Amino acid sequence: MAVCRTRSSFPSRTPLCLALGLIGTAATAQTVAVADTAPSRITITGQKATQPSTGVAGFGDVPAARAPFQTQGYDSTTLSDAGITALNELTRLDPGLGDAYNATGYWASFSMRGYALDNRFNYRRDGLPINAETAISLDNKERVDLLRGTSGIQAGTSAPGGVVDFVVKRPRGDQKSFFLGYTQSGSLKAAADIDQTLGSEGQAGLRINASVEKLDPQLRDAQGHRQLLAAAGTLRVSPDTLLEAEVEYSHQSQPSQPGFSLLGGTLPKAGSINPRINLNNQSWTQPVVFDDTTASLRWTQQLDRDWRLQTQAMVQRLTNNDRAAFPLGCSSEDNYQSYCSNGSFDLYDYRSEHEHRTSRAVQTELQGHTQWLGLAQELTAGLLWDDYRGRFGPQAYNWAGVGQIDGSVQVPAAPEAGYTNTNRTERSLEWSLRDVVTLAEPTRLWLGLRHTTLHRDSVNTDGTEPTRSAQAFTTPWLALSQQFTPALMGYASWGQGAESSVVPNLPIYSNAGQGSTHKSRQTELGLKYADDTWAASLTGFDIHRPATRDIGSCDGDDSCTEVSDGNDHHRGLEASLSGHWAGWTLDTGAMWLRARREGSGDASLNGLAPTNVPRQTLRAALAYALPDWPGLSLQASVLHEGQREVLPDNSLSLPAWTSWGLAARYQWQQGTGTRYTLRAGVDNLFDVRAWKESPYQYDHVYLYPLDPRTFRISLQASL
Repeated sequence: MAVCRTRSSFPSRTPLCLALGLIGTAATAQTVAVADTAPSRITITGQKATQPSTGVAGFGDVPAARAPFQTQGYDSTTLSDAGITALNELTRLDPGLGDAYNATGYWASFSMRGYALDNRFNYRRDGLPINAETAISLDNKERVDLLRGTSGIQAGTSAPGGVVDFVVKRPRGDQKSFFLGYTQSGSLKAAADIDQTLGSEGQAGLRINASVEKLDPQLRDAQGHRQLLAAAGTLRVSPDTLLEAEVEYSHQSQPSQPGFSLLGGTLPKAGSINPRINLNNQSWTQPVVFDDTTASLRWTQQLDRDWRLQTQAMVQRLTNNDRAAFPLGCSSEDNYQSYCSNGSFDLYDYRSEHEHRTSRAVQTELQGHTQWLGLAQELTAGLLWDDYRGRFGPQAYNWAGVGQIDGSVQVPAAPEAGYTNTNRTERSLEWSLRDVVTLAEPTRLWLGLRHTTLHRDSVNTDGTEPTRSAQAFTTPWLALSQQFTPALMGYASWGQGAESSVVPNLPIYSNAGQGSTHKSRQTELGLKYADDTWAASLTGFDIHRPATRDIGSCDGDDSCTEVSDGNDHHRGLEASLSGHWAGWTLDTGAMWLRARREGSGDASLNGLAPTNVPRQTLRAALAYALPDWPGLSLQASVLHEGQREVLPDNSLSLPAWTSWGLAARYQWQQGTGTRYTLRAGVDNLFDVRAWKESPYQYDHVYLYPLDPRTFRISLQASL
């Protein structure tokens, strides 16, 4: 919730039968079956040899199976097959992507390789930086790409886990698609995707995406709505010149979901808590509202056969109304880390109206092929300018009364906006150089270098506590890859990432307002295999991220100093296997992670694992295309997450949990015209009760339950 973000300035069986019945009805009505339809499945597409590498890494259209980094791409079909309509649901697909305070009704928060991503710096849209402190719609996205690992290869400042990139749908040809969907217990969605070629010779194109959604999840008191309208156009000015433009407006209004917590320091059994209860259920509760307008323009010029120049610009304007009846701590027991032993808690009225965030970016890249010293070179030189401004007003964060975890108590509102917020301005200029050198036909050297100049200013909305910092740093990256056979490739890579911070401008700090740069570093070894039937990968990674700590009594002016203090050290192993044979399709992915604090001046911290980071994760799906019923495929899937720590001292852990799902997809074609796709599925088939995640923020424990059994069904018509 935004309360956590801003508080830094404050002390059945029936659904499955229905699904199969509907599929059977559709099969009876079919005219022409689609015989060679791929089965419905969770697709780990990043390993396919035939699929181009995602552009998020900046090395062009290198096949993913030939790239010396881990990248995954989830296209719109894969998302539809999995029933994913919101970004925070993406964790159901990728084992390296974790929940990091993922609340219904709020913006998505992820971790990669155990590091929480920064919503201000770890997200891209067609390669340009955006602010993800909003509800990002997926309806006009062709693909969601993930780059795992130290992100200095692509981003000037960012958390080291990886980067998320959204690829916008562009005109591709004459086609139309219409979608209707239902999700238990009452969410309804309608969407249209219209792609039209224009001009006498097809030199232009226009693509329109529109969607409207009634949000009524199984979580109580969380009804809302969501809309999107987006347009993308292309114009082939000449054989060598392409102009592309797109604009998107999205709106979401929905009450958010506060987390549960410990009860007096004791972990409540997940089975004793109804996962449908929303503690944000006061009579005065208002929805969180996200309005997002984004537009971009891209010009691509082919200079000659080997060289291309591309310039793109983007502006993003976000307006948020952030509100919640927010439970926090237990003043009656002098415990602000959890709720009270008897299930009560202090309830606060939080409101931050008319938050404005504006991001602007312009990037120019020159890409080409050349020969130097007798070696083939694939060069990319780029320049990126980025500007972010966050403007806020006063906010309310007032004690309103005492609530209960069963949601039965109503308290009066306390809406007075008596607290300041923080306005921020951030500007950066980055230049980058990437080169792929073919040393010999099976051996390649990959080089990357990024230099960033960063200026940051912040000031409270009442004009107090200003800070200003200017920093410059360089982040290198290099890799060596070897193609052992046409199907098997190995690689080793090393790189750096950077994060920038400023010590709070408070009287207690002796170094208040001081800016610093923290460089993370990653080493990665990997094997990738891909042929026409199977794709597999095995990757080991080792990441060191600098940590900070306050030293001193911190109880008076100049009594506290923020210092660098050791590292957060994450070592892990990622594995994936996907293949198809005789109507069967298998997709699996897993990650094993050892995350520890090391090198701290406080010996009691060394060896501790971070909170809310599972020790292992697994995503697997097995699908079967029925040979006697062309067009029909059935799928079983499993999600598993291992034990994770709840408290920083590792004295309490969440147990591991496993959830199963079933899905079916049927495709048929009406004559030579409309092609229909009927999808149905049940997530958390056995209605497992478990704590899904346990984010620890601002010295407080939050607990989020696994969603209950959920049925979904949709129908898509493609013309």
